[in-house]
Amino acid sequence: QTVTILSDNRTLDPERFRMEHGLSVLLQSGTLEILLDTGASDLFVRHAEKLDLDLSGVDYVFLSHGHADHAGGLRTFLELNRKARVLVSREAVGGQFFSTRGGMHDITASWPLDLMKGRMVPTEGSPEIAGGIHVITRIPHSHGIPSGNRHLLRECDGRPVPDDFRHEMALYSDGFLFTGCAHNGLENILEACPWPVHTVLGGFHLLDAKGEESYETAEELTGLAVRLLRSYPGTVFYTGHCTGDKAFETLQTVMGDRIRRFSCGMRIAC
Repeated sequence: QTVTILSDNRTLDPERFRMEHGLSVLLQSGTLEILLDTGASDLFVRHAEKLDLDLSGVDYVFLSHGHADHAGGLRTFLELNRKARVLVSREAVGGQFFSTRGGMHDITASWPLDLMKGRMVPTEGSPEIAGGIHVITRIPHSHGIPSGNRHLLRECDGRPVPDDFRHEMALYSDGFLFTGCAHNGLENILEACPWPVHTVLGGFHLLDAKGEESYETAEELTGLAVRLLRSYPGTVFYTGHCTGDKAFETLQTVMGDRIRRFSCGMRIAC
């Protein structure tokens, strides 16, 4: 199976592939195609065209959580593709979400409920949607969660409260694990996955602060890297989107080529 990065914060070829603060990935697994998030806009569609990928034949669209940078292109996709089933948490569709980073602002995705009608697949209880492909919905907080989450809120009883990310899901396919933004914490998502994982791909929500440091300390990131190497010795980690440059460099110092950066237009065998 292969994945293609259609939308991301980074690009190695800016003349061909533009950047946006969003994430969209196409997973091709056997005869099945799953669009993993839709970025912040319709940019993923234009990049797919440049890569000769026909999104009208995609079987499922998976929305990892309720933020606009991961579901902003959903209407465009559902207008283009009239058959794909929609995998999304009802907590995401029914929620309202905010960020205080750079001032309080709404980051809720706009859900095209008219196009989603009759196409949503129930995702409660981590169902298997096809042979070897599972949605992971129940993510315990046995380990730490990203420090950057402190900026993120959800509405509860008419007022903003810290987001517990019950609306976030991951997707597993034959040894491949997609983490979305990993707001629930990379180690927690891995722990929630009961199947062997050889490739992890997604944002890890290890943000860089405005200065030279990341939100996690160097010691915290080094500890995470050591634990990942120890607990998942056969796994390769690909990250981008919400993983900052400083955070990535610290992780890579420990993990070497076991952690790699992805960017727009990249194809990865997994």
